Amino acid sequence: MTMLATSLAKSSNGRGSAIGAKANPYCLDTADICQNAMSKARSRLLMGIAAFFLSFVLMGARTIELGFSEPMAKRPVAHQVVVEPVEFARADIVDRNGEILATNLETSSLYANPRMIEDVDLATRKLIEILPDLSEADVRNKLASGRKFVWLKRKLTPREKWEVNALGIPAFQFEREEERIYPHGRLASHVLGYVDVDGNGLGGVEHFFDARLNEASQRHEPIRLSLDIRVQYALADELEAAMRAHEAKGAAGLVMDVNTGEVVAMASLPDYDPNNMRGVGDLERFNRVTKGVYELGSTFKTFTFAAAMDHDVIDFEDEYDATKPLRISRFWIRDDHPKARVLTVPEVFAFSSNIGTAQIALDLGTDQQKEFLTDLGLLEPSNLELTEVGAPIYPANWRKVSTMTISYGHGIAVSPVQLASGIATMVNGGRHIPATLIHKNSDWVDGRQVIKPSTSQKIRQLLRLAVTKGTGGNANAVGYRVGGKTGTAEKAEAGGYNRKALISSFIGAFPMDNPRYVVFALLDEPKGTRETHGFASGGWTAAPVVKNVIMRAAPLLGVSPVEEDEGLYHRVAMMIADKKKR
Repeated sequence: MTMLATSLAKSSNGRGSAIGAKANPYCLDTADICQNAMSKARSRLLMGIAAFFLSFVLMGARTIELGFSEPMAKRPVAHQVVVEPVEFARADIVDRNGEILATNLETSSLYANPRMIEDVDLATRKLIEILPDLSEADVRNKLASGRKFVWLKRKLTPREKWEVNALGIPAFQFEREEERIYPHGRLASHVLGYVDVDGNGLGGVEHFFDARLNEASQRHEPIRLSLDIRVQYALADELEAAMRAHEAKGAAGLVMDVNTGEVVAMASLPDYDPNNMRGVGDLERFNRVTKGVYELGSTFKTFTFAAAMDHDVIDFEDEYDATKPLRISRFWIRDDHPKARVLTVPEVFAFSSNIGTAQIALDLGTDQQKEFLTDLGLLEPSNLELTEVGAPIYPANWRKVSTMTISYGHGIAVSPVQLASGIATMVNGGRHIPATLIHKNSDWVDGRQVIKPSTSQKIRQLLRLAVTKGTGGNANAVGYRVGGKTGTAEKAEAGGYNRKALISSFIGAFPMDNPRYVVFALLDEPKGTRETHGFASGGWTAAPVVKNVIMRAAPLLGVSPVEEDEGLYHRVAMMIADKKKR
């Protein structure tokens, strides 16, 4: 066994020696292996540092390049996305101070592809829940039509669009459109007018300036109106309050700059909301200020006195007998406030005597009366920038009785804007300036001279006297030196006049020492109240409206109240006092 083990060990050692000797050429020394590994690691580190350095160099170069290059918006990049500004098809309308009165907003209209509808009844029911103003039967018929395209509703609100989208019905799609918006709602609706569903002007300045508002080259230039929306609110608010208090059928009013003809405010009641014309009838659309023509009663006496004074027919010292009614043919002319005595010219005006005024008209003469009213533009429609303009009504055969009744505002019908323009001429020094709804950059406009400045001065005295001593006392806004004239006329009807149906009005101007504005108010068939002692005349119903409008609007228009000095009117007032003593 020992010899066998020894033999195996030798044999094994011999085999091992042979194998070891054969492998030696392929083995490295331990020190060589470590040196080779270090060399490789060092090479890899240097390559990494070089790569990082090269990256930073490239990034720095790119940053410098971008810093000296043009902005991206100016460079023609193939994949650049450019958001174009929304171009609206209609210009804005603003007031004299730049307040937006009418503008366009982007909106969406709903249409459908019925061929994509799987369940018509379900789609109809869900849509009607969101848009209950639509007809369910009409929607169902459209969705079941099998057509490729049907309109469902134009001009959706943002909430309506969101809720329709939330239904997740692919057949419902939207078309981008524009909607005309009137931020102030009913305010100034008769001036602004309205548009149809396609944006075409159908009333007011929207219609009159339709081509201008749609002119592509002028869409960025708004039309600036003469209106002051603040004064507009004061006027509309006071008219509405008076209309309710006196249970009137309607009301109308305006404020006008006497030196430029600019209409600063214009209101007609009832009115409408141009944002929603559904259900609006002819009565609401009717503009009483420009389209309506009325017999405006004693306000016309102002023109009779001005014409007679300008032609040197009368002066303040002249007198007329008003002791009893006048008879002309089968007609009687009476006074509403009879004094039954001889009256001076200032008294005839202040006490609004029809008898005295008719006699003055006869002294003036028919031809001169008609010529004077023609010069004031009262015998033809107004040139105001609206299509809703009424034509005056007057006798085709201007006889003697017509001359007498027209002198105090009966037998002739004009629009309120014509009356206001005429009164502005009377107080601004005698210059006739056509009324306008367009803002003027000047506070003074040359006009056609109709009466002498001295005549205008006398008329201002009489108008102030009518407020301080006559029938217009309820218009006396303390501190603003208001002058004016009442007007009360019975409504004409078949066969004569309705004594219980009145058109009650008041036309005022302020401040009378240097007039700047005319204010007019009218109530259609007002009823007397306990506060007016049952009276429904212009002095009781319309004059307070003018007073309140002046008190609210004057500070907005830059007219401050002052301590009143009545020296200008002292002489005519004293004449009345002396006459009463006789």
